[in-house]
Amino acid sequence: MTELRALYTLWLRELKRFIRDRARVVISFVQPLLWLVVFAAGFGSRLIIPGVDYQQYLFPGIIGQTLLFTAMFMGVSVIWDKEFGFMKEILVAPVSRFTIFLGKMFGDSTAALLQGVIVFAFGFLLGIPFDPLTFFAALPIMLLITVGLVSVGLVLASFMGSLENFGAIQTFVNLPLFFLSGALFPVSGAGSPDWLQVASAFDPLTYGIDALRTVILGAAWTPIHPLWVNLGVVCVFDAAMIGVGTWAFGRMK
Repeated sequence: MTELRALYTLWLRELKRFIRDRARVVISFVQPLLWLVVFAAGFGSRLIIPGVDYQQYLFPGIIGQTLLFTAMFMGVSVIWDKEFGFMKEILVAPVSRFTIFLGKMFGDSTAALLQGVIVFAFGFLLGIPFDPLTFFAALPIMLLITVGLVSVGLVLASFMGSLENFGAIQTFVNLPLFFLSGALFPVSGAGSPDWLQVASAFDPLTYGIDALRTVILGAAWTPIHPLWVNLGVVCVFDAAMIGVGTWAFGRMK
């Protein structure tokens, strides 16, 4: 019972921290809109995607991008907690490090998922075709993507001593994950270099975005991998990162 109460408290704290940060909430509206409107307009006539227009192709990719950047940034909460002494207090509490990690991870994942939902709202306003059932089918996939990425951010932050170092490392990790995932352009097929396809195969976000496209675009999209393969890879990635995150929190003092 103590473990569940601690997990719920940490989850609620992280969620409230996100909601009360008005600047971050406003940015979460602006950035996806720029990608879906400005970027799609600029490159839509140059990239031909069979079966769908470029904005439809880009839509699941921007959802994945929003989840990635938000989830990884959430790791900064660990550094803030270190600086203000809160992390030391929860680490000496009579709860397991596994529970502490899960509480922060689920709280940050919920916040990142909310930003993904905002992108869905923009897609509806921009006239991207999907039905309510598509939205509810995509939500579990979005959550699976977020869990692993938030865990990566928390692991990185657990080793960092300053916001500057975390920002540099975060960018170093974010950009390859984003550009190799196929969010902006196809990374498989005859037109892509072999090295790009190999690198993309090691990117967990590739499988998450492919799963989102399979659900959102339906028959118009030919998936790179079957949906069960995509979900299986994402689940394995999540489990591995939760294990690494628990170990990283266990070594903090």
